[in-house]
Amino acid sequence: MVGRSREIKELNRLYESDESEFIAVYGRRRVGKTYLVRETFADRFAFYHTGLPNATKRQQLAHFKETLSQAGFRGKTPRDWFAAFHALQDVVAKSVQRRKIVFIDELPWMDTAKSEFLLALETFWNEWASARKDIVLIVCGSAAAWMVKNLFRNRGGLHNRVTARICLQPFTLGECEVFANERGLGMSRMDIAECYMAVGGIPYYWRYLARGMSLAQNIDRLCFAIDAPLKHEFDELYSSLFKDASAYKKVVAALATKKAGMTRLELIGALGIVATGKLTEVLETLESSGFIRIYRSFGAKKKNSIYQLTDPFTLFHFRFLETPSTDEHFWSSTLTSPAQTVWRGLAFERLCLLHTPQMRRALGIGSVHVEAYGWSFRGDGTYPDGVQIDLVLDRADNVINICEMKYSANEFVIDKEYAARLGRKLATFAGVTKTRKAVHLTFVTANGLFRNQYSGRVQSEVALEDLFT
Repeated sequence: MVGRSREIKELNRLYESDESEFIAVYGRRRVGKTYLVRETFADRFAFYHTGLPNATKRQQLAHFKETLSQAGFRGKTPRDWFAAFHALQDVVAKSVQRRKIVFIDELPWMDTAKSEFLLALETFWNEWASARKDIVLIVCGSAAAWMVKNLFRNRGGLHNRVTARICLQPFTLGECEVFANERGLGMSRMDIAECYMAVGGIPYYWRYLARGMSLAQNIDRLCFAIDAPLKHEFDELYSSLFKDASAYKKVVAALATKKAGMTRLELIGALGIVATGKLTEVLETLESSGFIRIYRSFGAKKKNSIYQLTDPFTLFHFRFLETPSTDEHFWSSTLTSPAQTVWRGLAFERLCLLHTPQMRRALGIGSVHVEAYGWSFRGDGTYPDGVQIDLVLDRADNVINICEMKYSANEFVIDKEYAARLGRKLATFAGVTKTRKAVHLTFVTANGLFRNQYSGRVQSEVALEDLFT
C-alpha cells in the first residue's frame, strides 16, 4: 500500500486495545477508505457489508440479509433494522476470532427515509457491542455531511460513542510520486506536480493514468475523450458526498470566481441568499471534506474568516470542464495557450497551500509553532498600492515569512519592475500591520530562482523538490 502509514498504525493500535472500539473512517469519494480498511485487516473480518446506493429500506435489508447469510445466518430477511442488527449480534457472537471486526462500508447509504436505521445502530452499539471487550466496529462513508451530523455531532444515543475518527486525506505529492513509480508511469516531478494541479491527490484518479503516454495525452484521456472517465465526475462526486448536492455546488461555484476566497458576507451576497445555519453547515462540511480552506487575514479577528476553494479537481472543472471542449485532444493541442499558462500559475499556488507542512520543513521551521494566514490591502493615501498575499507564515520565533508562489517552465526571473513591486508590498505589509517581527521574503518556485541583481532581497527559497518530502 502506498502511504497511509499513520492510518494503518492507528487502526492496528485500536485493534489491539482492551476495549470495544467504534471507528469512523471518512473522506471524499475515491480517496481510498475501503482499500485502507481491507488491506489493513485482510481476511480478519467477522462481518463485512457494503450499503447500496439509491436503494429502498426493503432493498437494503434484503442485501444485508445476503451478507449475513455469507457469515452463517440461516434466517429470513429481517423485517426491520432492529431485527437485522439482532441477527448481526448472533453472527458476530459465534465468531472464534479474538477480536471481532465488523466493517460496514458506505454506512450513510443505508440510512433511508423513516427506516430507523440510526436508532437500530445506536441500540446495537450501546446495548451490546460496547458492553463487550472484543468488538471492533468500523463504519465508513463518503457522505461527509452525514458522517459529521449523525455520528460526530449526534445529540442522541450515539453522542460521543465514536471512539476514533480517521479522516482520510488525498495523497501528497510525495505519495503520488511513489504511486506513479510503483505503476511504472515514468513521470517527471514536473509531470507529477501538474497532474496533481489538475486532479489532486485522489488515488482512484491516478489509477487511470496509462503507461507510455505523455501527461498531456493522459489528461486528454481522463477528461476530454468521448468516454473520458472524469468528464462527469464533478456531478457524481458532489452527489455522492452531499445529500443536498446543489447547495454545495453553488457554494464552490461562487468561491471559484474569486482567487483569494470570500468572507461569509461576500459569499452570501454572491449567492443571493439570507444568512442561515445551512450555509454554516455547508462551509464546515466542505472544509472537513478538504474542498476549501478557512483562513483569516493576518491581524483579523476570527469572525472575519475567509473561505477559499482549494480542491484541485473542482477548480480544474470550473476552468476547463464545466463547458467541455468537443476536441478530444484539447489539452495536448492547447499546451502553450494563455488559458493553460494562467491556470498553471493559479493551480501552483493551490498546490503550495496544500503542502504547507512540507514548506515549513524546507524552511527549517517544522518544529516551530506557525499560524498560516493570507493578507490583502486595497490601498490608501499612505500606501497607495493594493496588495494580495496568499500565504503569510506567522512564526513563534519572531519571524514572518511572506510567501510568493511562482510557476514557470524555467528559473523564475525577478526583474527591476517586479523587484520594485516586491519592495512596495513588503513595506505596505510592515507599515499597515505595524508588526514588530522580522519580515522575510520567501519564494516558492517550480524551477528555482534565477540569480541576478534583484534576487538578493529573497531571504529563503522553497523548491518544487521540497514539496515532495
